[in-house]
Amino acid sequence: MKPTKMRNNQIYQATFQTRSKQLGSTLSKDLHKKYGKKSVRVVEGDSITILRGEFKGVEGKVAKISTAKSSIAVEGIKKEKTKGDKFDVYIHTSNLVVTSLNTSDKWRMAKLEGKDPRKQPKETKQEVAPKETKQEVAPKETKQEVAPKETKGVKKTKKKEDDN
Repeated sequence: MKPTKMRNNQIYQATFQTRSKQLGSTLSKDLHKKYGKKSVRVVEGDSITILRGEFKGVEGKVAKISTAKSSIAVEGIKKEKTKGDKFDVYIHTSNLVVTSLNTSDKWRMAKLEGKDPRKQPKETKQEVAPKETKQEVAPKETKQEVAPKETKGVKKTKKKEDDN
């Protein structure tokens, strides 16, 4: 494939999945040592530090993510228009360092720690367990109701035989 076509596929005509993968940013030295990974996909709630550009050195939390622009908006960083309106400034993820992670997503944390997220134990609430046992009792009762319906079907076949 020609280099221009490959470049266009990666930048302008990229699928949502490819664009999502391009939202990665480097981890700080502390997080790199802890998790053994150099980069991670940026999500809302992560704390970041800006390395390059107009807002170099600014720290903040990720407020919005734009997959179309492959960039993020940081809380507190806004520019002002000539009429006085303020708007979010989007910064490309390659110009960031993630200093702390949003740990609310268990799947993401399991992947970072090198564990298989499918094999992680699921959290069960104590209130849910009694409801499930009640539901298991109900189908047994319905099976008993099904048996008389089958006898009705047998009666219908007897009537057809009597008609012949």
